[in-house]
Amino acid sequence: MGSTHAIGIVGLGVISRAYLDTLAGHPGIRIAAVADLDASRAEATAAEIEGCRALTTAELMADSDIDTVLNLTIPAAHAEVALAAISAGKAVFGEKPLAASFAEAQTVMDAAEQAGVPVGCAPDTVLGTGVQTARAAVDGGMIGSPVGATASWVSPGHEHWHPAPDFYYQAGGGPLLDMGPYYVTSLVQLLGPVVAVSGAASRAHRTRVIATGPRAGESVRVEVDTHIAGVLEHAGGAISTITMSFDGVATSARPIEVYGTEGALTVPDPNMHAGEVRVRMRGADDWSPVPVSAGYEHAARGIGLLDFVAGDRRASGDMALHVLDVMESLHRAAADHARVVLATTVERPPVVPLTASASA
Repeated sequence: MGSTHAIGIVGLGVISRAYLDTLAGHPGIRIAAVADLDASRAEATAAEIEGCRALTTAELMADSDIDTVLNLTIPAAHAEVALAAISAGKAVFGEKPLAASFAEAQTVMDAAEQAGVPVGCAPDTVLGTGVQTARAAVDGGMIGSPVGATASWVSPGHEHWHPAPDFYYQAGGGPLLDMGPYYVTSLVQLLGPVVAVSGAASRAHRTRVIATGPRAGESVRVEVDTHIAGVLEHAGGAISTITMSFDGVATSARPIEVYGTEGALTVPDPNMHAGEVRVRMRGADDWSPVPVSAGYEHAARGIGLLDFVAGDRRASGDMALHVLDVMESLHRAAADHARVVLATTVERPPVVPLTASASA
């Protein structure tokens, strides 16, 4: 990576700890500053990191020492923070989704192109050995010609574990925009871009009750659909189905299965970087493990930023924009009971060679 790359982090909520565990102390990264609406939280975080300063967001954006802004704010603030970073001439890497709406995300990407600065976006879990090994198997023809896939994520809702789950039930939240990026990005990695979608959606509850933390027992209004089922038509001809839900108790379905003319693959949880890929070939009696062959080994949240800073940028803003287009189009298709043709496409990034995370 050459010289140390200076990062400024905006937003120090729950997910920031996972990023800090990866980035703090990395030889190619220097966390130069942090900012949060809660100044005391910024000060406490800065005190843990050598050479790190606690700043306001405006101060961080104006600091010429910072090369890239890591945007870990809530979804409703993603576009605002990204645009501020771009306006300051800084690269930006954000948590998913790229913005709370496709229109906002397109504004971010247009501004970045005009300013000549790169944009990256989570999820980076798809760069781990789980999805990448499956991708290499599909690309290598292990299961013949891809026919389709299924993707499922079902839970009773984040209020059962998160002490402040409000934003999961507001614009920019819901199971599709929250968890869907892991699954849709994986499906695009595996089967290529999506050209059209159709689907249906529902909302089982109008309020949710927080189960843990200082606000336990408090009700949260539900402003978004919380059970979504969709059909994704991929440019190469494969068809995948997706179910994302905050309204179910549990599921025994594999997170992702990919079907081909000569075999089928099970893909591990795309919310994680690793896991076993299994294959069942035509005529076989059972599933067999697929040897790990691609992806960052022992990866964790933040590997996408390291890949971005190194110049590979496989977790790109273009991918995040396309995935957001898929998800927003799916919501629109469900509301209108119609098939929606996407406005975007994207080129799949190259497969990640089998690489030790420490080498990123």
